[in-house]
Amino acid sequence: MKMALKLARKGLGRTSPNPAVGAIVIKEDRVIGRGYHKKAGLPHAEIEALKEAGGDADSAEMYVTLEPCRHTGRTPPCTDAIIKAGIKRVFIGTKDPNPLMAGKGIRSLRKAGVDVKTGLLEDDCIKINEAYNKYIRSKLPFITLKLAATLDGKIATLGGESRWITSEPARRHVHRMRSRADAIMVGIGTVLRDNPELTTRHVTGKDPIRFVVDSDLKIPLDAKVFTAKGGRLIVATTRKADSKKMRMAEERGAMVLKIPSAGGGVNLKRLIAIMGEMEITSLLIEGGSRLAASFIKEKIVDKFCFFYAPRIIGEEGMPMVGELGIRSLKDSLELRDVSVRGFDRDIMVEGYR
Repeated sequence: MKMALKLARKGLGRTSPNPAVGAIVIKEDRVIGRGYHKKAGLPHAEIEALKEAGGDADSAEMYVTLEPCRHTGRTPPCTDAIIKAGIKRVFIGTKDPNPLMAGKGIRSLRKAGVDVKTGLLEDDCIKINEAYNKYIRSKLPFITLKLAATLDGKIATLGGESRWITSEPARRHVHRMRSRADAIMVGIGTVLRDNPELTTRHVTGKDPIRFVVDSDLKIPLDAKVFTAKGGRLIVATTRKADSKKMRMAEERGAMVLKIPSAGGGVNLKRLIAIMGEMEITSLLIEGGSRLAASFIKEKIVDKFCFFYAPRIIGEEGMPMVGELGIRSLKDSLELRDVSVRGFDRDIMVEGYR
């Protein structure tokens, strides 16, 4: 199952809106088939593994990270292929939360006489598809807030200098996170200060869809997000935005979304709902402090990922998170399932809401 999980991770960021799945076929303690889901519309992990195993799959065992599908979608049911191949036993990491499934794949296999065991490395198999698991139940993207700061929680100097607070290994990991996300988002402040490209460059991988939240449509038409090669650019603004500037942004290749306002800015909950309608299953927010605070106050962040570099700026620096209105420690946001990881001289703290 660990081998199957390793294979599944190869598909992260490429299979949306489908889950990332890995499968291994074993016979007489020997691996005879390996497979993972490479992209939506392509064969599932089980089919890939059975194809490699060929006729030797008869009476073999299969290890798969997610319950095999029973329904016909973009591809035929995997359970039929498993049964036809003569697999005698299937070890499943976790059940599929998709309402179309609801254990039907497991029941189908057992009805055909296949011995099925479930729950092997279940926590790991659930976590690898945390975005899919949320999206399939709520039709909303899984939201990760990523910020990089000094030890005293500053993301830039008062003058706006922020490159580079963290080390190259940490930035490389962030680009890996980008490659695994359907979309990336920043606020207009980050565009004006850093002029980022919001693409995947330090690792091999796909570019996410780029979102800029810009209530008053202040985005410069020569910003790098317009010219960077990669995922398409979407600017979320309010209905009060200048229509001429909007047309000019669209002529530059951007899609401009007019979102109802809330509290003077873009209604983030409505924006997230629209992203769900676009089949965006995962969103990586990379700042800045105002946008981070807005998402936290709306209670729509699922996962937090903070990078800390061994630097200190002091009170003159820009804070990692903007005003939250918290006046008591008991009202502060506390994370669960916290983990810490090192990247050269930096550390990453990760946790869930």
